[in-house]
Amino acid sequence: MFFAKLLPREGNFFELFNQHAEHIVEAAHAFSKLVQNYNDAHLRDKYNQDVDNAERAADRVTQEVNRLIHTTFITPIDREQIHSLINGMDDVADLIQDSAETMALYDVRHMTEEITRLTDLSVKCCERLKHAVSLLEKVNEPKTAEAALKTCEEIDRLESDADRVMRAAMSKLFREEPEVRELIKLKAIYELLETITDKCEDVANLLEGVVLENS
Repeated sequence: MFFAKLLPREGNFFELFNQHAEHIVEAAHAFSKLVQNYNDAHLRDKYNQDVDNAERAADRVTQEVNRLIHTTFITPIDREQIHSLINGMDDVADLIQDSAETMALYDVRHMTEEITRLTDLSVKCCERLKHAVSLLEKVNEPKTAEAALKTCEEIDRLESDADRVMRAAMSKLFREEPEVRELIKLKAIYELLETITDKCEDVANLLEGVVLENS
């Protein structure tokens, strides 16, 4: 395969992308379990820790990719694309961790239907992102390139769904929540969760560019 011939002996960028995407999904699933089990303090702490562990693992992969960018003579795709892609993916992991931390710092007392729906959409976006990344190494094959672009389109649709949930959640919040402090807390959580899907869409757009340039 053409790309494989260009890979440096010291590291495989595509494998590192796949590792990072796996950590993103691990963080997303842990956050989803945190939401599902929020009333159980023990499980809440456990899944918070799982989110942190996944985010730190993703950070290590990001650092390795950024190191390889500077030490590898020939890269399989443009260096700027590699840099933008891995740092965009790392932003997704960071936002998941930020969401979990904000819930703890703000002492959010209960989960709402809107948090659950936004969390579900965030998890789906992360899973589709992982799938798109897994196809990146073989995008010189027409069917693989087509599948990658289709997956990126699915991420775009999920982000649009999250936008609609977000608008409805804000409308309901400002109409029905009488406690100002609770309103502020929930507004911050809603915005963070919707931003996860925004960032997934940003990464999907970067992936589309890589696919179109290399297919």
